[in-house]
Amino acid sequence: MSLPIFYSGTKNASSWAMRAWLALRAAQCDFHEEIIDIRRPQRFEGLARIGEFSPSGSVPVLVVYGIAVFDSLAIMEFANDLAEGKLLPVDMLARAEARSVVAWQHSGLSNICHRISFESSFYPRKRSLMADEVTECAGLFGFLERILSKSEGPFFLFGRVSLADFALTPTVIRLSPTIRRWTIFP
Repeated sequence: MSLPIFYSGTKNASSWAMRAWLALRAAQCDFHEEIIDIRRPQRFEGLARIGEFSPSGSVPVLVVYGIAVFDSLAIMEFANDLAEGKLLPVDMLARAEARSVVAWQHSGLSNICHRISFESSFYPRKRSLMADEVTECAGLFGFLERILSKSEGPFFLFGRVSLADFALTPTVIRLSPTIRRWTIFP
């Protein structure tokens, strides 16, 4: 029995790969990881190779028994299946809310993630957010605080670790240098 192969970008450059990787690890899935350098100019060669077996021609891709699961959300759902549903809340309404959070992140969440690269999270010097970005962040973190208070967190949005936490991890990392300057958190 061969291990699944997880094709990912470096986790500091590919937030989508990081989300899927976190879910697979939480599901205790054993896999072989192959990193595709998605920085230019080498990205074109690496992604062309991925395009030979994945219609998206992008990372992440999980290949299991010759089947390409080629989207981070699909990989996260696969991980949840491997974990027998333990990566989503048991309660039907909480599970629907968690899936909404994951879908919101997957569909773009806001324009913040498009304007601030994930890789820039790891740079020693970061640009300051513009006023409208601060407002967007305040709304996002206010929403997350409401979910945490409802579930009694304290660390995970729905009481225990879930796909929603994995989906938002790169966003929180991306915005964390800014968070410390806000007064949103007591």
